[in-house]
Amino acid sequence: MWSAKAAVSSSQSIISDPMGIWFTPTYWENLGQAWKGAQIGHALLNSVILAVGCAVATLFVSTTGAYLLSVLRPKWGPVINGAVLATLFLPSVISLVPLYLTILDMPVIKVDLQNTFWAVWLPSAASAFNVVVLKRFFDSIPRDLIEAASIDGAGAVRIFLTLIIPLSRPILGVVALLTVVASWKDFLWPMLVLSNANLQPASVALEQLSSGSTPFAVQLAGVFLTTIVPVVVFLIFQKQFLRGVGSVGGIKG
Repeated sequence: MWSAKAAVSSSQSIISDPMGIWFTPTYWENLGQAWKGAQIGHALLNSVILAVGCAVATLFVSTTGAYLLSVLRPKWGPVINGAVLATLFLPSVISLVPLYLTILDMPVIKVDLQNTFWAVWLPSAASAFNVVVLKRFFDSIPRDLIEAASIDGAGAVRIFLTLIIPLSRPILGVVALLTVVASWKDFLWPMLVLSNANLQPASVALEQLSSGSTPFAVQLAGVFLTTIVPVVVFLIFQKQFLRGVGSVGGIKG
């Protein structure tokens, strides 16, 4: 609410009376200047592209990984499961340098992914937390359903697509929403791998905006524009989100 107030106020009034309740919203042009002049609109588009790509990549890797550990259960599954759990105890900053070096020179294919959206999409896909959450949900699916589908001749891929995924839609929505929010507010990694201003998301563009000669009120208008999008998304999908959180523990018959 304060951000909305500051977005249509003058820089002088924001500084002189930042916590003032009564104000006259006469500086609507701040929003237009932030959207077009400060290129917030283009940065928001980049944020949407990055968030959607991260959600798709995360769902693909997390669901297939959890399906392998929970349903297929290979002999070496406990080892992989232990390794995945072990990574939860490692601070993310530890992997920052090796991950950046990997992006600069991808193994096998020998491609530099810097200044491409792939540099943000691929690292976000490997989330141990999401794999653990999905595995726990998959474990709660009755084995009788899986065995019945297998007896009917369904293969591993068909069971995954026609049984596991439909039953897991609530938790998949939660994982996707959390991934979108995390991608939307991420700053350090996009700043490192996306040095091209035309590819930078809103989180990085706001920092560049604050370091220039842009008026303070226009900067806060940009903050408001970047904040209102995830709030609106959550308000639209809050029922699905809360339903998915409530069903993480299992499936009711």
